[in-house]
Amino acid sequence: MTTAPGSRRSAAAGAALLDRLLAGPLPPAYALLHRPESGTPGTVDVLLGDVTHPATLAGLPLPDQGAEPPAATAHRTLLVVPYRQLTERGFAAPDDGAPLIAMNVTEQAAVPLDDTLARLPDTPAALTGHRFDLSDEEYADVVRRVVTGEIGTGEGANFVIKRTLLADVGDDPARAALTVFRRLIALEPSAYWTFAIHADGRTFVGATPERHLSVHEGRAVMNPISGTYRYPAGGPTLDGLTAFLRDRKETDELYMVLDEELKMMSRICPAGGRVTGPALKEMARLAHTEYFIEGHTTRDIRDVLRETLFAPTVTGSPLESAARVIARHEPHGRGYYSGIAALVSDEPTGSRNLDSAILIRTADIADDGRLALSVGATLVRHSSPEGEAAETRAKAAALLDALGADGTADTAADPARTPATAAADAAPAAEPGAAGTAPRPPGFADHPAVRDVLRGRNTGIADFWLAATAARPLTVPALEGMKVLVVDAEDTFTAMMVQQLEALGPTAEVRRFDEPYAVDGFDLVVMGPGPGDPRATADPKIAALDTAVAGLLRDRTPFLAVCLSHQVLSLRLGLDLVRRDRPNQGVQRAIDLFGRREHVGYYNTFAAVSPADALDVPGVGRVRVSRDPATGQIDALRGPHFASYQFHAESVLTVEGPRLIGDALLGAIGR
Repeated sequence: MTTAPGSRRSAAAGAALLDRLLAGPLPPAYALLHRPESGTPGTVDVLLGDVTHPATLAGLPLPDQGAEPPAATAHRTLLVVPYRQLTERGFAAPDDGAPLIAMNVTEQAAVPLDDTLARLPDTPAALTGHRFDLSDEEYADVVRRVVTGEIGTGEGANFVIKRTLLADVGDDPARAALTVFRRLIALEPSAYWTFAIHADGRTFVGATPERHLSVHEGRAVMNPISGTYRYPAGGPTLDGLTAFLRDRKETDELYMVLDEELKMMSRICPAGGRVTGPALKEMARLAHTEYFIEGHTTRDIRDVLRETLFAPTVTGSPLESAARVIARHEPHGRGYYSGIAALVSDEPTGSRNLDSAILIRTADIADDGRLALSVGATLVRHSSPEGEAAETRAKAAALLDALGADGTADTAADPARTPATAAADAAPAAEPGAAGTAPRPPGFADHPAVRDVLRGRNTGIADFWLAATAARPLTVPALEGMKVLVVDAEDTFTAMMVQQLEALGPTAEVRRFDEPYAVDGFDLVVMGPGPGDPRATADPKIAALDTAVAGLLRDRTPFLAVCLSHQVLSLRLGLDLVRRDRPNQGVQRAIDLFGRREHVGYYNTFAAVSPADALDVPGVGRVRVSRDPATGQIDALRGPHFASYQFHAESVLTVEGPRLIGDALLGAIGR
């Protein structure tokens, strides 16, 4: 018997569907999804369907919702989105031929978890030949090249570079994947999705900790996760965990991806996103820190998926530049690593909802038994190459455990572990789990000491983005009704700028630097940030920004320049530019800003310098300079009809960002 597309089954009928799936030759397309946070609690979604390969997400055909909504949640389409789909946004991605997989659901059931586990095989895979495509030393060399040659030259704040574990799982790979799925449910109960998806002669099986994007009744949620505590051999300790939570590198990593996902939410939600957290996410062999960002959207599911390709936690920031960096260092493509598994469903309320997870901690198993498991690390200005290699091993460990291999990561000799963390981890550890399983996390997430450290992370960041404090009025009467043009220089921090600008009273429109625009009809212009070397005046982007700034100065148009545009302005005013000895990527500093102490966030590799606190520029007038007295590096400029900031007022790292933007605009219009 075949059910009507989208219908649900009783528990007994659902178990029968699972039995039928497992009894004979496995069907060409099926999926088992355990979604404890977003699905029906205590169940596994069993889906069967037909597979198509649409060229684009924009062109994805979704079933007609019909005149009558379903009586219960009805899953319509399951997507597996490869990394190469990033080209839909106009960004670089090697074409490795991995197709967009769309499974039109024809049969489905929510089967109780215990019933599912009782029916699934538990036969260890005959795993052979497992090795990384890049050795630890080779991967460490890649890390050094990225930190020095990409972050160190202004290409961005952080980048995620992968390496891939290769192996063979034997003669029955599809059933080996079902065993792995069964074991991962036990090993990784904190995973956002645990899944086995079979289509096109391959099976994706994994336990991903990270939601990509969910949309339920118009409520959109993203869940940036970053920072990694790798458990020592004896298991996690409270002292080791709190030392990790106080580690500035790990904290900065999370702030940077929070900024990047706020950019995405600001693009798909008219009122932007509001932040809750942070929280601790404990997995079998490591723990992460996470935030949640919520907003409201009315956009089509296909649009929001395309606009959020792909999470900065698995690519880097700014995203457009990260895509170019990844293409340079991973020229053979990523397949489905860092892609998305997405489930589109219709609800009894008549809404069409989306639940999606990031394809990490995921094995891609071909029907001939070849396995590929890609893992990556977030590379930042102070990354330890050897430590990042150790992190990738730890991320592969749980899947290796589930495959019956030795998944132990060598954390004892991990050079990235700080002395404080290593010493703290010498304390008594959690009890190990049963034989053949990883040590179980002892549930430190709710410990008062952990909650206290996590709560403290929000005391020094921007209230504007925090859900608990975001409702206060910010309107500046002198700015109400004004029209602001925002010029984007390949960094969608501009979307966050729009949220803050419009909270102050103006309306704002964004145009890219390389598309036609005119400043006529606008009261103010904001020249935005972006990656790149401002000294490369022959670069088309730098040349375009310089031309725009020259016109604004000539016509005495009120404007604000930020980060890269601030540097271009500084060069135009006759100031020198230097490359910083150490990049300022994702750094919060306390500065004296024209006599007032401010905590502001920086994402810069280059800086303008001045020997004095003021300069007279022919044809422009007197320009005041806020600078570091020790180095001469400039934080801000104020001129007769303009202002500029090296820092990012829109970032979560700038505590009073809206006020600083308002002050700059008021100064530019002479108020």
